[in-house]
Amino acid sequence: MGSYSRLADLPVTIEEYDLELKERETSSDFTRTSTVIVLRGKGEIGYGEDVTYEGDDQHAFFENPTFPQTGEFTHREFSEMVGEPGFGEGWSNRAYRRWGFESAALDLALKQAGTNLAAVLEREYEPVRFVASTRLGDPPTFDRIETLLERNPDVEFKLDPTSDWTAELIERLAETGRVRILDLKSQYEGTSVDQPVDFDLYQTIVEQFPDAIIEDPALTDETQPLFDGHEEHLSWDAPIHGIDDIKQLPFEPSVLNIKPSRFGSVESLLDSIDYCLERDVTLYGGGQFELDVGREHIHAIASLFYPYGPNDVAPKDYNNPDLPENLERSPLDPPNDPNGFQW
Repeated sequence: MGSYSRLADLPVTIEEYDLELKERETSSDFTRTSTVIVLRGKGEIGYGEDVTYEGDDQHAFFENPTFPQTGEFTHREFSEMVGEPGFGEGWSNRAYRRWGFESAALDLALKQAGTNLAAVLEREYEPVRFVASTRLGDPPTFDRIETLLERNPDVEFKLDPTSDWTAELIERLAETGRVRILDLKSQYEGTSVDQPVDFDLYQTIVEQFPDAIIEDPALTDETQPLFDGHEEHLSWDAPIHGIDDIKQLPFEPSVLNIKPSRFGSVESLLDSIDYCLERDVTLYGGGQFELDVGREHIHAIASLFYPYGPNDVAPKDYNNPDLPENLERSPLDPPNDPNGFQW
């Protein structure tokens, strides 16, 4: 039985919708805006988080929301309703907003049934290993890495190499022995984090971090030979929205990043996880600068399916421009009394 089939028929009664707008400065020098979706029914409240990146879009949605129907549904029926092409017309990043609604409906359904996600999936919550994702400034320096290591000597890292990383900086990062993932971001187009193909950067990364996961490279006639024999370390993130995207990769992956909100529907997420686990693909979680309950949701999914991977799901404090003195250490303990989809 597939994972989604275990929860698709969960009944959910939705009597009322509400929204909560969240904003916060981040360590990546941008203001993150997200919207918490609140569903009420039968004395319970379900929460989800829309992580659409465009702040203007978030404000427009908050000020003039479009909500699905209220009533009684199964989770699958609710999913089909928010997945209709005409629903939410004009949304950017529709998958992110759909995930916000679907995860809120799942949270509410589980609470109305008096259970939690682990129980329904017949799995156990496990402690979650996490790595800290951070950019290094402009111009890039070792400063934030040094601060993180001072405040959590056990911290591991997921970093985004750029063409202005110096040889000295790369060598110093490699000497920490703590870099687990290097995201080349060459699968993004038209974003503020695009990293054009850079043969010299790729070559240096492969040489200096032979055991690290290398994420989202651009495989061209020039760069492909750099990764020959290293395919088991290549991972993908930005192109992955479902099983079809996994099948269309240049080769069957050994390791893959799972960002739940990018899949849009709970069904697509769980079907893709099942597909990978059946093929012994190593999975690790990824985040979207969630500001609220969305971070708990990616912790819960990681805990149930890939707790030991280098999960890019560090607690929210790791994204603060000014890091607190006391940072949580990896792994994150699971909840003592889990309820719904929350962690």
